[in-house]
Amino acid sequence: MKSPVVKRSIVVAGHKTSVSLEEAFWNGMKEISGLRNMTLSELVGEIDNNRQQGNLSSAIRLFVLDHFKSRAAASSASAGIEPKATVDSRHTASAAAP
Repeated sequence: MKSPVVKRSIVVAGHKTSVSLEEAFWNGMKEISGLRNMTLSELVGEIDNNRQQGNLSSAIRLFVLDHFKSRAAASSASAGIEPKATVDSRHTASAAAP
């Protein structure tokens, strides 16, 4: 059975490292690096420099997720679609309490 996680070697800031990500995240990274006209290594280096905590694989996943969420929000906004309101259950519960 093929593993859903793919481990690849990449050079980040002149140092070779291994990063394990699902194929969908690798594909997202390739798309983003192409849009930014940079290499995958350059993009991973940027993510590595900007991460606050956690491991590199997690930082990459969050970066890719944020990129595509932002793109979806921008697409919705340009189409005139308003985002659904979110409800914070902590505030809802406290408002209902006597």
